Amino acid sequence: MNHWMTVVDVRYKQLATAFSTLESLVLVLFRVWVALAFWRAGIVKFSDPAGTSYLFNNEYHVPLLSGTAAAFLGTWIELIAPWFLLLGLGGRLTAAFLFIYNIIAVVSYPELWPHGFWAGLIGSDFSDHKVWAMLLLAVIAWGSGTLSIDRLIARIWSNAVSGRVLDPMKSVH
Repeated sequence: MNHWMTVVDVRYKQLATAFSTLESLVLVLFRVWVALAFWRAGIVKFSDPAGTSYLFNNEYHVPLLSGTAAAFLGTWIELIAPWFLLLGLGGRLTAAFLFIYNIIAVVSYPELWPHGFWAGLIGSDFSDHKVWAMLLLAVIAWGSGTLSIDRLIARIWSNAVSGRVLDPMKSVH
């Protein structure tokens, strides 16, 4: 029996190690998914300024901002911030910013929660926004991963501080 327990333990550790190599790919996919969603929303807003202005002045209820200011900021945030997230530049900070932006978007548009905010939070209302929030939380918690500008900058910085020259042929860890 002890032999089988050892075999299971070894196999489990091998499997866990193999799965841990997926971390960077998963974080890239999370970043791509959310970045595309926000960027597409920004393209729609940019392509129809009159419609965007109408929505922000009549439908959306963004706290503390006029409809015109919210439309302008919302459009440009959705056109610029996704690129930072996609590239993994300031990944945690960008993800946190978009997480808060996402909450403001949900709160500002009551049509997203026809059953009430709290019922919608637990139920099926604003599902896309909840998925984006979870993906952003993963980036906030674990960073952008090895496939990011953040990681490249950290590696260059670490090498500069230690006096080593960066060898572009070595893998980034």
